[in-house]
Amino acid sequence: MIPVTKPFLPPIEEYERYIREIWKRNWLTNNGPLVNELELKLKEHLDVNHLLYVTNGTIAIQLAIKALNLEGKIITTPFSYVATTSSIVWEGCEPVFVDIDPLTCNIDPQKIETSITKDTCAILATHVYGNPCDVEAIQDIAKRNNLKVIYDGAHAFGVKYKGKSIFEWGDISTCSFHSTKLFHTIEGGAIITKNPDLLKRIAYLRNFGHDGPDKFADLGINGKNSEFHAAMGLVNLKYVKEIIETRKGLCDHYSNFLKNFKAVTPRVTRETEYNYAYYPLLFDSSELLVKITDVLNQNWVYPRRYFYPSLENLPYVKKNSGCVMAESVASRALCLPLYDTLSKEEIDMICRIMLRVQNN
Repeated sequence: MIPVTKPFLPPIEEYERYIREIWKRNWLTNNGPLVNELELKLKEHLDVNHLLYVTNGTIAIQLAIKALNLEGKIITTPFSYVATTSSIVWEGCEPVFVDIDPLTCNIDPQKIETSITKDTCAILATHVYGNPCDVEAIQDIAKRNNLKVIYDGAHAFGVKYKGKSIFEWGDISTCSFHSTKLFHTIEGGAIITKNPDLLKRIAYLRNFGHDGPDKFADLGINGKNSEFHAAMGLVNLKYVKEIIETRKGLCDHYSNFLKNFKAVTPRVTRETEYNYAYYPLLFDSSELLVKITDVLNQNWVYPRRYFYPSLENLPYVKKNSGCVMAESVASRALCLPLYDTLSKEEIDMICRIMLRVQNN
């Protein structure tokens, strides 16, 4: 079987060394030494000033909304994972969907401004597949309209735009370290901000609001993570550059084999150092996508319609019939298998099946 992804697992001996240390200390969670070490090394690796390690990428978004005191309407994208929208609703705000650029699959800045009302408090945009949004246009819109900006960078680990981390943009950026991501801590996530006062508040929020053993500075939740998860992150971080290089080679192999296939990859934003988190294809038609997916499944290959359906179709949000591009892209987008142990021979087989179905 060839799934859409497999988690990277480091040499078990390296992970076991950290586990033995945890056993000796008997310090399993609550801001342990490995959590602190991971935060420091992630800041260095990503070249960011402030970062907090949290439970997962969804909690990261929820904490971001809470930390910014957002109320009212948040402009967002309908083409993302459900957590982008569900976090908005969970925190008592209303998502307002704006259509996407059909070439990059990211929120279309040209359509943001017409959706702003007196009740709009923020923009929450996703760097889809790790491809940077038009951050400069969004920043300009936000500044002119006094809006906060949160970036869902779940897919964007290690991505750089114009030579600096994509996480440096916006009031807050978030990332997911779920086991399916190219860098993972089994479960986990991060919050990044340039604002030290905001970071301090988020630190309270992720730990029940504690300001000492018997004092509380703010309303909070349990957004912490454990030493065991941090240990996996510390081991995996050493392999990130190698993982990205391997994935780039696999993506290039797909592209060379499928150059005559009736689909395109999303256009990567200029001046981007990309991370090859996924290999998405935008098919000419949803009919061809469904047909090829069925045949691949019959051959024990399992790509994923990522993201489908468009989030405006969720049962707990208001539908925006104006998101025509998002509906179209969601119906035609398919992520092919991609992970560090995937072989080029397996890619050849996948591509041959796809081309055979297309040409029949």
